[in-house]
Amino acid sequence: MATGKTFYIETFGCQMNAHDSEKVIGTLEQQGYAQVQDEAEADLLVYNTCSIRDKAEQKVFHRLNDYKKFYKSGKRFAVIGCVAQQEGERIFEKAPYVSLVAGSASYRKLPEMIARLEAGESRITGLDDRQTDETFETEFTSRQNPYRGYITIIEGCDKFCAYCVVPYTRGKERSRGSDSVLEEAKRIADLGYTEIQLLGQNVNSYKDSSGKLSFAELLAAVGQVPGIRRVRFTTSHPRDFTKDIVEAIDAYDTLCDHVHLPVQSGSSRVLRAMAREYTRDWYLERIAWMKSARRKISITTDIIVGFPGETPAEFEETVELLNEVQYDGVFGFKYSPRPNTPALVMIDSISEAEKSLRLQVLLDRQREIQRVNYDKHLGETLEVMVEGMNPTRGQVTGRSSQNKPVNFTTASPIAPAPGSYARVKVTKTFPNSLAGEAV
Repeated sequence: MATGKTFYIETFGCQMNAHDSEKVIGTLEQQGYAQVQDEAEADLLVYNTCSIRDKAEQKVFHRLNDYKKFYKSGKRFAVIGCVAQQEGERIFEKAPYVSLVAGSASYRKLPEMIARLEAGESRITGLDDRQTDETFETEFTSRQNPYRGYITIIEGCDKFCAYCVVPYTRGKERSRGSDSVLEEAKRIADLGYTEIQLLGQNVNSYKDSSGKLSFAELLAAVGQVPGIRRVRFTTSHPRDFTKDIVEAIDAYDTLCDHVHLPVQSGSSRVLRAMAREYTRDWYLERIAWMKSARRKISITTDIIVGFPGETPAEFEETVELLNEVQYDGVFGFKYSPRPNTPALVMIDSISEAEKSLRLQVLLDRQREIQRVNYDKHLGETLEVMVEGMNPTRGQVTGRSSQNKPVNFTTASPIAPAPGSYARVKVTKTFPNSLAGEAV
């Protein structure tokens, strides 16, 4: 490989993958590699992959195919993350020019794997560490986000929902000790970050490996770290969503007034078929806790349409759930079969056209709900964390504590720095964002 040792990394998928890439970047830099933004300039091309949906997986192989032309010039390819764990050594068969395949639990072994790659090995795997607890922050995590620090507090999933590949790619649930989490939070604050996001496939399923703190108590403790102004967490599972989480949000203003609580379906029968371990009424009880909180908590969710056997009436139950909850945001998806999942043996008799139609109905209804919800902010003054600039519009971009995008103008000729805060009066509303002026 070139003496300069450069790498390019592309990340697919969720915030956990984005944070995993921070761990990989820091480790590669510690090994003497410099990050570049152009594949053509890199000695090592790294693809951090997602397998939660079929298209995300296909993207990776399309990208690999696009860039295999670089192989002849001596470049090496690494596929890491969920597709790597799912496909394993089959990736070498599908893409013979790939030299390294590693799952997310093996990143602490990257130095050893990179040394083998540089020694000329062409089939290196790191796929056997999912059951270990040593899978959280690496020693050399490189914080790439300019305004938010991420901490993985729980890895893996024990829920085995019928449609989901995560337990097979991320392994069993294993939680990080609260002392370690709080030490990491203090280090992030010392770096100048004021916002922390706690991450996990089911973040509120956290069970302190030292037995000291519940998830709600950990939230409160992170919220009291000096210098931290905002604490977020994602993603929650309704089965483990407890009332003390809402009480903590009410008690500590540093805990953001936003909860993402995936429901997936509004039909109890479909939820049972999905193996979600709760009913519609169980879910709505948790919504009621949030609706009765002192602070107004913004609620968002995930929904799957067209799960095998979902009838038109059951889909309508999901639409009715939107009306009842009045979400501030919905991530809607069409069901797609995933490898190794129990739903693979179910008869997927709903056509793609019908799934697309249901998804459109769902999103159209949600857009109208959001239009009304976002209108309520007109005239309010919100604290906004700056994330960047939109030069074409001459606007600063940022987010409110409720995680709502806010675009605003400022009288200052100097653009505010990412991670700084502004008071913004909302002068215009849209179904997905707010606009205003700094005050």
